[in-house]
Amino acid sequence: MLVKIYTDGAARGNPEGPGGYGTILTYEDSRGVLHEREYSQGYVRTTNNRMELMAVIVGLEALNRPCQVELYSDSKYVTDAFNKHWVESWLKKGWRGSSGPVKNVDLWQRLLKAKEPHAVTFIWVKGHDGHAYNERCDKLATSAADRPAAELLADVGAS
Repeated sequence: MLVKIYTDGAARGNPEGPGGYGTILTYEDSRGVLHEREYSQGYVRTTNNRMELMAVIVGLEALNRPCQVELYSDSKYVTDAFNKHWVESWLKKGWRGSSGPVKNVDLWQRLLKAKEPHAVTFIWVKGHDGHAYNERCDKLATSAADRPAAELLADVGAS
């Protein structure tokens, strides 16, 4: 089964402000009917990069069986990490990059686990360029970030 996952993350006052992610999964069933699922969540204190990673993780963790996945993100941080083999290099170097320790290791490790059973292709899309699903994900992410503080989750790894 081919599943397309669209993702976006946003943070207000990066990293001191709230943030959120938006994820949309689409797939066609055996009758050719298109199905969509949306996910979003806000966090009290986080960064854009953490929210980008959370969007991807939530999309992959929502899959209940191995799938072929096309993952669309406007985050080069996410797409380049796989397409340019940065993650492989970080793993070999004990989660160190060219400028020191890799940030967000907890989420990168969770992402690798979520990705493991699937054949994932990471595709970069230009943000705010009229791509319908990217624009919807952006609205989900910013809406999640703008929820009242009582509805936001803590992101203990954001500091």
